[in-house]
Amino acid sequence: MEFIPGQDKANGFSILDPGPRVSDPTETSSFYQDLNLYQLIDKLAAKWGKNVKQYYHYLPETPGAEAYRRAIYGDVKKDDVYQALTKYTAALEDVAVLCSEKEKVHFPMQKVVWQLREIGAYCRATEALEKELEQAELSSEGMLSFLQILKEILDSGGYRQLVERTETLLAQIKELRFIIRYDKDRISVEPGELAGDGAYAEMIKSAGGKEVRHLQNPFLADPSITEIENSCLEILAKKKPELFRALQSTAELNEEYEQPVLKRFSEEVIFYLSFCSLQRELEKKGYPFATPDCSENRRMEAKGLYDVALALSALSTGKEVVPNDLYYEEGECFFVLTGPNQGGKTTFARSLGQLVYFSRMGLDVPAVSANVPFFPDIQTHFSVEESVETGRGKLKEELTRLAPMMEDRKCGSFVVINELFTTAASYDAQIMGRKVLEHFIGLGCMGIYVTHLQELSKGTDGVVSLRAMLNDQRIQTFKIRRGEADDTACAENLVNRYRLTYDQLKERL
Repeated sequence: MEFIPGQDKANGFSILDPGPRVSDPTETSSFYQDLNLYQLIDKLAAKWGKNVKQYYHYLPETPGAEAYRRAIYGDVKKDDVYQALTKYTAALEDVAVLCSEKEKVHFPMQKVVWQLREIGAYCRATEALEKELEQAELSSEGMLSFLQILKEILDSGGYRQLVERTETLLAQIKELRFIIRYDKDRISVEPGELAGDGAYAEMIKSAGGKEVRHLQNPFLADPSITEIENSCLEILAKKKPELFRALQSTAELNEEYEQPVLKRFSEEVIFYLSFCSLQRELEKKGYPFATPDCSENRRMEAKGLYDVALALSALSTGKEVVPNDLYYEEGECFFVLTGPNQGGKTTFARSLGQLVYFSRMGLDVPAVSANVPFFPDIQTHFSVEESVETGRGKLKEELTRLAPMMEDRKCGSFVVINELFTTAASYDAQIMGRKVLEHFIGLGCMGIYVTHLQELSKGTDGVVSLRAMLNDQRIQTFKIRRGEADDTACAENLVNRYRLTYDQLKERL
């Protein structure tokens, strides 16, 4: 049934993109695995349904599309809007239950009534959403456009006719009463009411000799009815032909009652709601989130940045998550991070990649504040183990994965590299590592390179040296600061961790 004005405009509407999408999402990007994003996505899918996963692969393709989403998310996370949308999705789940129950119905006359019940529940959910969104203070282009489309749908004559007809027929069915009489192996069915209770049950009991439950209106109770009940309905349909013809025609005419634009909205809005629910959960535990500023004329920076996957893990383990600050000055494009093992280098690199990803998705970022310019792509390369299946050594595995990254020549990407060439000789690793840095810098990329090679932090324009800090006792603090690598930090850290100081060895000996 058609009742949407401006059908073309409505069918093209999406709250994920302001215009047509050029390319489809892909799940093959390595950064989802490298940045531990699947931990978050799997957690959300367990709560919101596996279909939500696909939307975390829909990266906005332009700065305008990113800003479009960010404005929508700003509306969604408002408490009244979040509650309205959450209730709407819960109501649609109830509609889905009715649809599932309808499929269990075997008798045609009963099925059409379940179809109308489903339509009625859907219309009530949609009208409740429109009422609550109209009262909310929406400011984003996406949500205001959706509300306008929704109002046009609900105000259209076709929709109003559907609602009125459905409500009228359901009310008539709910009030439907008939009397079944059993006399000398003969059953008669007549419209009307019988004073008292149990006439139907008594008839069955006298015919079959068994106790039976007193059944309610077979249209509105259980999708499973007996052959005798269906036979009674067929008889009743002949006595009330106008009602049953109206039921049949209304159900058939509105078999595809859900409009494409509303269906798409209900599927896509789960993306925003799922992340908002996670954000609320972490904020209650003291983990901050911020709406990033995405000014292209400002340097990239963040205060209080942390790893979301680590924070999720900490909810159950109770371990401390250490935040860090960062900034790129004008002319700076790559961090080279060195320091002792287990000092938080990989976690910091992941948090930086996550910062870019969440900002790119138009969502809030795990930090106190941040400015993140638009990056057309995210590329990552994390250290891998030797492959037993391929028989390649670790260095060969790393080069095999690195080659397509460099061949793609994606300009302006954000790049996260973690511990390359650890099995190569230091001299060779330095040469290869510097060539990798120069390649990505030459493409106008920004990023971070975690390495044990302190020499890579020197001699290349745009490269900034960071180091993982130790405290006065030479123990990891998991804080990352600017500065030249400490030549003795790694060695002293290992000596302290394994109790190999002179005094400790002397005590043991």
